[in-house]
Order: sequence, then C-alpha cells, then structure tokens
Amino acid sequence: MRPEVDLYGVFIPTLGAIAVVAFVLNAILRRVLAYAGFYRLVWHRPLFDTAMYFCLLGALALYLNKVSL
Repeated sequence: MRPEVDLYGVFIPTLGAIAVVAFVLNAILRRVLAYAGFYRLVWHRPLFDTAMYFCLLGALALYLNKVSL
C-alpha cells in the first residue's frame, strides 16, 4: 500500500482515503439493510453499524495491500 495519495498536490494519508471510501460504502449498505428490514434482527444497531464500518475498512485495506504487491 502506498504511504500517501497525491490529490492535486495535497498529500492525503492512504488510510484517510480508505476511511472515506469505507464511510460511503457503509452509508450505502446501511440504507440497503434498512430497506430490506435486516435491522429487525440486530440487537444494537449503532454497535452493528460501527462493526460493519471497521470490517469494510479492514477489507479495503487488505485488498489494496494485496493489489499493490
């Protein structure tokens, strides 16, 4: 994984860029799960959403690390 991303001369940490992408994916996935009625099965929705965000963040980081090898 590259240490930083160059965005028009502004260097952004790679983890920060991945965190933003994970946040957007998490927001989309939350809407889909709410529409499907999945949250009726979840005991603590904020805890589940936080865990889902960190799972997405980790999966994206592992994927980008594997791609850049």
